[in-house]
Amino acid sequence: MKMLSFVSTALAGLALFCCNQALGASCVTTECHPGISALKYPHAPVKEGDCAPCHTQTVKEHPVKGGKSFQLAAKGGDLCKDCHDGIGKKKVVHAPVQEAECTGCHKPHGSNESFLLEVGEDRSQLCFSCHESAPFKAKFMHGPAAVGSCNACHDPHESAEKALLKGTVREVCLKCHADFDQAMKGAAVVHPPVRDDPCTACHDPHGSPVVMFLKNKMPDLCIGCHKGIGKTVANVKVPHKPVVSDGGCSNCHSAHYAKAKGLLASDQMGVCLGCHGRDDLGTPPLKNISKQLEGKKMLHGPIQKGDCKACHDPHGSDYFRLLRGSYPAPLYVPYKDGLYDACLKCHEKNLLRFAETTIYTKFRNGNRNLHYVHVVNRKGRTCRICHEPHASNGDKLISKEGTQFGDWKIPIGFATTETGGSCAPGCHRKFKYDRVKAEVYQ
Repeated sequence: MKMLSFVSTALAGLALFCCNQALGASCVTTECHPGISALKYPHAPVKEGDCAPCHTQTVKEHPVKGGKSFQLAAKGGDLCKDCHDGIGKKKVVHAPVQEAECTGCHKPHGSNESFLLEVGEDRSQLCFSCHESAPFKAKFMHGPAAVGSCNACHDPHESAEKALLKGTVREVCLKCHADFDQAMKGAAVVHPPVRDDPCTACHDPHGSPVVMFLKNKMPDLCIGCHKGIGKTVANVKVPHKPVVSDGGCSNCHSAHYAKAKGLLASDQMGVCLGCHGRDDLGTPPLKNISKQLEGKKMLHGPIQKGDCKACHDPHGSDYFRLLRGSYPAPLYVPYKDGLYDACLKCHEKNLLRFAETTIYTKFRNGNRNLHYVHVVNRKGRTCRICHEPHASNGDKLISKEGTQFGDWKIPIGFATTETGGSCAPGCHRKFKYDRVKAEVYQ
């Protein structure tokens, strides 16, 4: 009987050393390691019941009370390299891989989650065991970072790119933003940083306190490159409200690509009239320039070209109504050199300098300069008392409807002849003028 028992033990020991499949099957019995067999995703050798590639028996008896009868076939990552020998050879290697700490992330026998990980689709807790979590708690988060899909952008083992990216920054971004990529290829104008630089030049790829996870709020982000505009915005007396309100530069410009110059969503005038073509914007409401232009026979030259910025600075100005040069805000201001530059930078610069002239204006009685009479005297009348700045049905942009004077619109009553004309405004009786044969006033 004793001899039979000895033989049985010897045969069992022999089977343990010589038969790997049998060994694996015996390991996961209910008496030994039952938890391993219950795992949803077992490690391939475990699934095949082959424990021997990783574990080597050092003592005949197993289990041994208070001791171990198996040891690992190799130490650390060297054990994994027997099968996974292609990992860790690229330019950038993840620290745990480099340090052969595979079990820092993976469970060696198996897991209820894919890739032998202890976590599911949300990998953040696994990554945060080494990486700082604070940057991933920003107010505005990039989608993959928000749901812990770190591996959507990063390779967990190795990469040819910095930060273990799965390609260049541009390649990684456009794999998801494919619609953006397609639209950009067909765009007339592409912002140079978008065309030439990585997306991370402007966006934080994980998250930011700023909407769209920008690296800085607008306009501060934009003026990092557009320094001239930055100085304008910082120092002007009259800032353009869209530039300094929520949305900043993006209220008028596309940050990435556009159909029109200046990264505008449409032609310049179309963008301007998006705000300045309404009756309900601002307190008091902005003037509706669309209504001023509608059906008018005469358009101011820049308006004909759709060039609002010829007269107005769209970012900000030191002058009334964002004008690009000096122009009086009150209705009555006598001319002084430099005071009417907004108009005279295009129109005849000597228009208001001489009381008598034969060359600088056609609005004269003989040689008497009637522009000088109206603007330079004690009660100088600004250009807009007689002329519309945008459009009119009258010649020379003379207002047909009259200029607002408190509750009254001053009629101009202007008419022309071949050598002069007449004027019958509400501020004086009808006067005629003639360049060839001067009228004599009583």
